[in-house]
Amino acid sequence: MFYPEELVEEVRTRNDIVDVISSYVKLQKRGSTYFGLCPFHNEKTPSFSVTPSKQMYYCFGCGAGGNVITFLMEYENYTFPEALAYLAERAGIELPKQEESAEARKQADLRARILEVNREAGRYFYYQMKGVSGQRAYDYLKDRGLTDETIRKFGLGYSNAYRDDLYQYLKKKGYSDSLLKETGLVKIEERGSHDRFWNRVMFPIMDVNGKIIGFGGRVMGEGEPKYLNSPETKAFDKSRNLYGLNYARTARKPYMLICEGYMDVISMQQAGFTNAVASLGTAFTSGQASLLRRYTEQVILTYDSDGAGIKAALRAIPILKEAGLSAKVLSLKPYKDPDEFIKNLGAEAFEERIESAQNGFLFETDVLYRQYDMEDPEQKTAFHNAVAKKLLQFSEKLERDNYTEAVARQYHIGYENLKSLVNTMGGKVGLAAERPSGMRRTEEKKERPDGVRQSQRILLTWLIEDERVYGAVKGIIGPEDFTETLYQKAAAMVFEGLQSGHLEPAGILSHFINDEEEYKEVAALFNTSLSELTKEEREKAFSETVKRVKRHSLEEKSRNVTEIAALQELIKEQANINQLHISLN
Repeated sequence: MFYPEELVEEVRTRNDIVDVISSYVKLQKRGSTYFGLCPFHNEKTPSFSVTPSKQMYYCFGCGAGGNVITFLMEYENYTFPEALAYLAERAGIELPKQEESAEARKQADLRARILEVNREAGRYFYYQMKGVSGQRAYDYLKDRGLTDETIRKFGLGYSNAYRDDLYQYLKKKGYSDSLLKETGLVKIEERGSHDRFWNRVMFPIMDVNGKIIGFGGRVMGEGEPKYLNSPETKAFDKSRNLYGLNYARTARKPYMLICEGYMDVISMQQAGFTNAVASLGTAFTSGQASLLRRYTEQVILTYDSDGAGIKAALRAIPILKEAGLSAKVLSLKPYKDPDEFIKNLGAEAFEERIESAQNGFLFETDVLYRQYDMEDPEQKTAFHNAVAKKLLQFSEKLERDNYTEAVARQYHIGYENLKSLVNTMGGKVGLAAERPSGMRRTEEKKERPDGVRQSQRILLTWLIEDERVYGAVKGIIGPEDFTETLYQKAAAMVFEGLQSGHLEPAGILSHFINDEEEYKEVAALFNTSLSELTKEEREKAFSETVKRVKRHSLEEKSRNVTEIAALQELIKEQANINQLHISLN
């Protein structure tokens, strides 16, 4: 729902960021800033700062930053409307009622009713397992090494051997056939209605907020299918949920562990690896990768060590990379799965395997390597060509060279030979792996960072940090001189705030909340510290930064000007740049 900017700002300003974050993080005051252990990554030394004057938080360790609204979105996984509603209620502000179409209200109500039935079914399954008929299911879970606490935590249960047991129970609770059909828990047919799950150990599937959105059922002993999941419903989308994420998201570890099945997640979390999740009976999807991206930047695959597990890892690695996640693969040998490994070698040994997990790309090349007979010259050459082609997936030259070096070292290939092969292949597919000797110097210069972007970033940070800067650059630099689109957008709001005498960094940040990358970059702008410079260094750096930003701005304008008089004026301004006296004093 759209809320007016004025209302959003009222909600934000009525919720002091220190008060809100203090209920989640223990903060200690140092000077004018509060510090604590970052809730978004695992650390021992506090690098998480909360600045009352800016009404913003920033972690110098992991780069997480934002205002009070985005803190709740990150920590509680709230949507923007959910975070705003929470803060509005906290501040005693009444938000306007959301106007929905009749169809939207109908769908929202249906989803809520499905969740209600699922919650009732979850309770039923749990109590069935505690009864006489559920003894076999309870013994099965205990034999798998689960404690009563773990069974209760995950809400594990049992579906009776009677095929309409749950159906009859839910009907007595007053739920209609049409609603029960929508839940996927029962099948309503002309010849009779019956449960989808019967005589199975039951695993409630929860969303990130702990609501039961579906179920998984496992047979005890022999039987097919071994696992049976709820079908897709208005509450359950397999491709966009992960089993165990409701607990794993609060683990605050720098990585997530992906398993194949429910029991792996449960046994791993019981052993202390609370950052373990699993896909829901389907191949790993881009939707699941995007979901993980909210909570981590690195994923360690702990799939079974058999052929199916290797194939699953090979499918998942490129999906994770596409989502911007770093992927590693953990070796479970000589055991089949994480549950078996931990039972035999213990949690400490599993932790050691995590620390030595293999880089995702090197895992892929290792699987590729095993497909060739390296004693056969033809096969060996074919492998070299295959791995060289694979190295072309790295578009950045430095990254490609680093991986080329790692592959050459791993498989005893001459580095220069492999690099030459990669470059040759790159030329064939249009990738300029090396700069041709005839490249013009202007083209070469474009590949090098010219410092303009960095200068614009630093100048914006200065404008926010030091009130003297605005007076020093007024009349020389304006928002239009920031040629980077994002910085120009931020600069316009910063200059407007400075001109009015009411600069609110946290309020400015709200304008970028719908674009994660822009939001992070602007948050970093507002929290970068420049205090480590000496007075002399700061003065010199300030003058040079302003001149560099202005010089580049004039160069950009001169490329687009068409009138001679305007061009002459720009040339005159460029010539005068070095004569400018720009000082903070």
